[in-house]
Amino acid sequence: MNLHKILPLLACTMMFASITACASPLPPIKPVPHIDLPRFMGNWYVIASIPTRFEKTAYNAVETYKLQADGDIATSFRFNDGAFDGKLKHIHSTGFVKSDSGNAVWGVQVFWPIKAQYIVAWLKPDYSQVIVARDARDYTWIMARTPTVSPADYEALMAKVKALGYPIDKVRKVPQAWPDAPG
Repeated sequence: MNLHKILPLLACTMMFASITACASPLPPIKPVPHIDLPRFMGNWYVIASIPTRFEKTAYNAVETYKLQADGDIATSFRFNDGAFDGKLKHIHSTGFVKSDSGNAVWGVQVFWPIKAQYIVAWLKPDYSQVIVARDARDYTWIMARTPTVSPADYEALMAKVKALGYPIDKVRKVPQAWPDAPG
């Protein structure tokens, strides 16, 4: 293919991508004002999510954060695939805290060079529950420091997710059954 044929195709593709990127009628997600990163580190049980393709059949899903000396965050997502006794899977990534975000906006890199948007949209003052969101409203995670939350807390968290502009019918409650919570 010669350059005269590629350039118009490339220009049309770029124009379509920029139009569709701006097409969302919803405003950007507002992050929480500040996160104490050391306090935020540790295990977070995934209570519910609009899952990525990697976690659609996750059971006992836990996201673990560890602050590195350079300020980046080592993340480990582990779950049983398809059932409580399903194969244990691990996904490792790195979180890069966006400067001037109060530590509430990260770029999470599972595969180089792509960094997925990660916004802490709501955080309970005692750091026991969190909602992670994205401006695209394609994925969200409701997480807690415990494997389950009360029905009242779950409904309140779902109401917050809906208020952020997410389609509630796409949210999957993650099955959690821990005889002893992992450390």
